[in-house]
Amino acid sequence: MSQLEILQIPVLNDNYVYLAHDPQSKQTAVIDPAVGGPVMDALATKGWTLTHILNTHHHADHTGANLELKAETGCTIVGPKADRDRIPGIDVEVADGDTYALGKAVARVLDVPGHTRGHNAYWFKESDALFCGDTLFALGCGRVFEGTHKQMWNSLSKIMDLPDATRIYCAHEYTQTNGRFALTVEPGNPLLIARMTEIDQLRSQGKPTVPSTLGLEKATNPFLRPSSADLQQAVGLVGANLVDVFAETRIRKDNF
Repeated sequence: MSQLEILQIPVLNDNYVYLAHDPQSKQTAVIDPAVGGPVMDALATKGWTLTHILNTHHHADHTGANLELKAETGCTIVGPKADRDRIPGIDVEVADGDTYALGKAVARVLDVPGHTRGHNAYWFKESDALFCGDTLFALGCGRVFEGTHKQMWNSLSKIMDLPDATRIYCAHEYTQTNGRFALTVEPGNPLLIARMTEIDQLRSQGKPTVPSTLGLEKATNPFLRPSSADLQQAVGLVGANLVDVFAETRIRKDNF
């Protein structure tokens, strides 16, 4: 097993692309390359060679540079089996419970649909790193475009089973807006209030709020907290099924 070196690359308006480098094998993956130029620049700066692309889902701001990078480097493209027809240049299809090795670093694949019909997350246990695309965000979760609220809740529940120390490498800098919504459904959560103060300070300095940790998300992210009595009261569903509470919370965020 090997500890990954992870480099976060901000691109477009609010996307994050990640380079994950295994220092033992020298293999390097890019996760969800929206655009190619910043990826190639970062590789050159680090002196790394791109060997893999790991895609979480098909949206263009996650796969837009697949073919460009593959043509330039000959890298192997890995993506969700459940959505293979919409992953440009896919070579390797992976599904829930599969493992995939990046050199000596091994990822466990989680199927986490809801945002799209096929969506993977890649958990590198030894590195405490989860690349989760648009399923889980810092203080948020993805919109339910192609799946159902039940699917999305099941996907988030799967992620919640991982260790609290897991770092959440999500694909967008949405945290400040997410937090403003979170305060409308759990205004009395002291950990959330404290976190928002820190987030506002970071953003005022132009600094990222990502990665987060799963433990912090469990304590402050409303989409992981449908069992919270305060949240249930805020959405008018005290004692309701957790899927229903989650769905109502997500619908409210859609209209926030």
